Amino acid sequence: MNQNVFKQMLKEKNLKVTRQRLLVLELMGDHPGEHLTAEDIYEFAREKDPEIGLATIYRTLQVLVELQVIDKISFDDGFARYELGHVPDGEGQTRHHHHHAICSRCGAVYSFEEDLLDNLEQSLMERLGFLVVDHEVKLFGYCRSCREKMKEEQS
Repeated sequence: MNQNVFKQMLKEKNLKVTRQRLLVLELMGDHPGEHLTAEDIYEFAREKDPEIGLATIYRTLQVLVELQVIDKISFDDGFARYELGHVPDGEGQTRHHHHHAICSRCGAVYSFEEDLLDNLEQSLMERLGFLVVDHEVKLFGYCRSCREKMKEEQS
């Protein structure tokens, strides 16, 4: 993802384009689908800017989350994770949030973008006048590998 896209994202939110903000966005763009922790981002950032501090990373992430440039997610494992969620698709539109299936045994996280909630959101608008502007789906269960191991353990 190029820096011009990130600069535009920041400008649209009336944010100053700073070196730290661009670096965090660039690093997240370099690691799609990895659901990075602040510490992960910090380690990657230090490779490019050894002087950057962890506190700077936390402050930058907080600002970007508050202004909905990035998403903060929890997989109920005690860690806050971050991902790009509203990246322009080149035509001025943003892609829909992707969702997560999480293995309750090994912790593997699978992202998926299929969205079956459109009908529910439309129904809420028609029946209650409630406009859904965002949602997050987390499905918990067991991945194929864990199911196979569990089956072997029962034998």
